[in-house]
Amino acid sequence: MALEAPLTNLTRLSTNRSVDSLNSYQYCPEKNRTKPEIGRDYSVGWLKPDSWNGRFYAGAWCEAERKTEVVEPATGAVLTSVGVAGEDEIATAAKAASAAQRQWAALNFLQRAELFLEAASLLKDNFGPCGDWIVRETGAIRPKAEFELASVVTLLREAASLCTQAKGMVLPSDGYASLAERVPHGVVGIITPFNFPFLLSARSLLPALACGNAVVLKPDPRTPISGGFMLAQLLEAAGLPEGVLHILPGGVEAGEALVRDPHVTMISFTGSTVAGRRVGELAGRHLKKVALELGGKNSFILLDDTPLDKALACGAWASFLHQGQICMSAGRHLVHRSLAKAYAQQMAEKAAQLPVGDPYREDVAIGPLINESQAQRVQSIIDRSLADGASLLAGGKIDGRFVHPTVLADVAPGMAAFEEEIFGPVVSITAFETDEEAIALANATEYGLSAGVLTKTLSRGLAVAAKLNVGLVHVNDQTVNDDGFMPMGGRGQSGNGSRHGGPANLDEFTQWRWTTYRDAPPDYPL
Repeated sequence: MALEAPLTNLTRLSTNRSVDSLNSYQYCPEKNRTKPEIGRDYSVGWLKPDSWNGRFYAGAWCEAERKTEVVEPATGAVLTSVGVAGEDEIATAAKAASAAQRQWAALNFLQRAELFLEAASLLKDNFGPCGDWIVRETGAIRPKAEFELASVVTLLREAASLCTQAKGMVLPSDGYASLAERVPHGVVGIITPFNFPFLLSARSLLPALACGNAVVLKPDPRTPISGGFMLAQLLEAAGLPEGVLHILPGGVEAGEALVRDPHVTMISFTGSTVAGRRVGELAGRHLKKVALELGGKNSFILLDDTPLDKALACGAWASFLHQGQICMSAGRHLVHRSLAKAYAQQMAEKAAQLPVGDPYREDVAIGPLINESQAQRVQSIIDRSLADGASLLAGGKIDGRFVHPTVLADVAPGMAAFEEEIFGPVVSITAFETDEEAIALANATEYGLSAGVLTKTLSRGLAVAAKLNVGLVHVNDQTVNDDGFMPMGGRGQSGNGSRHGGPANLDEFTQWRWTTYRDAPPDYPL
């Protein structure tokens, strides 16, 4: 299918500053897109793919006893083979990170800041080859990959600025000095998912390092290149000392070993709520600080005075971007009954126009899901919802890992599409009569991550937003927003109240230490 017309529609979806880098791409194949050279050498500058072949990064590249293949979701082709860590490798890495951390924390703060700025410069010069890996490894369309890259440049600059921020305060005292200061945890263990691997790994890794911690990162073994190894090579090229960073792909065994390890003092986890519960349980048992950023069942609310064209643009973006594989994707489209029929019909027309295919070799809007089991799970949610009375207006077709953009109307509480996090390109539409009913429907979930409210009346939108049990809410915008400066996180089963980003980074990746000093010891009466 020709791409230009449907992607003109997608361009209009880019309405907020969180997707400025996507806007700049413009989705114009004739201007921005060059056909890839299949099988070409990806070694450009600091990016050297031969380094990770059969290896992982334990302060340096190490040959691994166990290996796993990294598969391209769009084709099933093997991209590379990487090392896989188990409990022993995690223990060795955590111990080495602990040994390297003190020297890293003692490094002059301006030197640490300069390292992050140098890394930002190096990354900007290599968007092309880095973007290729993100596209091929995750099934992302090119603009999504470039958004990740641009976001990490921002995060690198934020990490540099974190190095020069005030780290404490002078407390009231009587005749002595009393200081409260933020100090590093020591070793931070980070576990990250497959959907935005470059961005989500960097979101925890960079501020953790900037605050003086060493890091052991376990990326999802399906996306270890963009989820970790590219960051290792980037920071190594910028001058990161050996031993401060360790990147070990692995499964459940490696993840649980990381949480339990006595050298690891904090865990930052981004992933599913099911896995997050287990991480939180283990971290609590070992008395470790844990930051959990989990799933969501996010509501996109259209009040009765919403302009339909804006609603369609925002709604399609919120559910179809990256095949709906985003924790902030709109899982519920709650639409006032006066708009519901027209919104559903026009959304179905939009969905039918979006081309599906291999985003590396074709100009498409919708790529593959990460694997077939995830596609089958989405199919199950669609089928169960239809069996319970939902109406299929578009899509519903699954080809291996490819799920065609789907629109379900007449979705009611109790149906799978209303209750479960879909993580696929599905618009699920539920009608409501009053603002109070919309609020009740939005809050009828154990999750509490993101929400969007559309209305011509700002005061009305703010009143609705104030009653939503979420960590992120956007009036006159959709649910998927990320600018690198905000405290990201959810409530309820979407997280444990922790936050990543902006002003929250110092809170998460350091802890308070109280220090007093006097000219001479006091005379105590005992």
